[in-house]
Amino acid sequence: MKTGSVTTSEAPVENTVFLILFAISFSHLLNDMVQSLMPAIYPVIKDSFHLNFSQIGIITLVFQLSASILQPLVGMYTDKRSHAYSLPVGMGLTLIGLLCLSQAPSYAMILVSVMLIGMGSSIFHPESSRVAYLASGGRRGLAQSIFQLGGNAGSALGPLLAAWIIVPQGQKSISWFGIGALLAIVILFKVGGWYKKQMLNRLAARKQAGAGHPEFSRKKVMFSMFILLVLIFSKFVYLASISSYYTFYLIGKFHLSVQHSQYFLFLFLVAVAVGTITGGHLGDKFGRKYIIWVSILGAAPFTLLLPYANLFWTGALSVIIGLIISSAFSAILVYGQELIPGKVGLVAGLFFGLAFGMGGLGSALLGNLADHTSINYVFKVCAFLPLIGILTGFLPNIEAKKKL
Repeated sequence: MKTGSVTTSEAPVENTVFLILFAISFSHLLNDMVQSLMPAIYPVIKDSFHLNFSQIGIITLVFQLSASILQPLVGMYTDKRSHAYSLPVGMGLTLIGLLCLSQAPSYAMILVSVMLIGMGSSIFHPESSRVAYLASGGRRGLAQSIFQLGGNAGSALGPLLAAWIIVPQGQKSISWFGIGALLAIVILFKVGGWYKKQMLNRLAARKQAGAGHPEFSRKKVMFSMFILLVLIFSKFVYLASISSYYTFYLIGKFHLSVQHSQYFLFLFLVAVAVGTITGGHLGDKFGRKYIIWVSILGAAPFTLLLPYANLFWTGALSVIIGLIISSAFSAILVYGQELIPGKVGLVAGLFFGLAFGMGGLGSALLGNLADHTSINYVFKVCAFLPLIGILTGFLPNIEAKKKL
């Protein structure tokens, strides 16, 4: 039996379960706070272990491989064999990785530690996205936005806490962040109990109805997924240009102090958080394809103006860009899950994994471009990325298909 584009086996509960959504969002905050510690502690471990930049790059590579590439594989596996308590197990790997990292006596142990933290993230994102999907009560965009908001907050909080705690206290102070991972494990055990009940309900539903099938042909689905992945590329590479190099851009062009430039970055991150929560709700209300179109292509006029603006308008435009472009991810994720019914974990793992990978790869490539040109030139080049949003026009209208 087919219910819209959602398989019976993945049908969410009738009412939105906000307690579960807030729990999974807070856990997302704790998880991504730990993830964002990695680049923030590089100066500490570089000095402690006398590492060169190539060795630092290998740490990033190991972390990105374990945190990005594994996610689609985890999602594919859990689509077939979901485990109610996989979330606390994944966070347990993160906790072990943190404790090992705080006591790591060698470079090899650092690599093992970051690999464990990355593996924990690979388990967390696809399964927690599935929980948000099931708890949505049909308001899937809003549910994913609430979930994603926690991740954005954690990503912003991690470097700040690292500056306050790890930089002055040293490597061993990393273990203090294990308290956050332990708290997340407790919360996720509670979520796991609710998740287990939903799994039993889905098993009962499978006995009464066959699995759903995609509303579109395989060729159409594959082409649409390719477009979604290209859109994620444009979004996250542009965000990487802001999050990694915005302060350098402001310092170089407007001669701001480091502290003053951080205020501008903070305003941008707040705008990203607001855009994330509103984008999902608007997608539920007006249709996800339209929100994807507006949130990526709609940012283009402002990104094209940014490199030529004065200081005031640079700050204002960055806030507008953050609000618009950050609203895309929840809509893209839910659109993909509705496009391929029954593959909630695979889609979440693929998109979250690509988001991590594109952010890391984009940051590295843009840094290399900046070394050979300038930060100003990087911002002028990246300004054209949102124009890729025009590809949204080739996506099928799932909402119209469901009405038919």
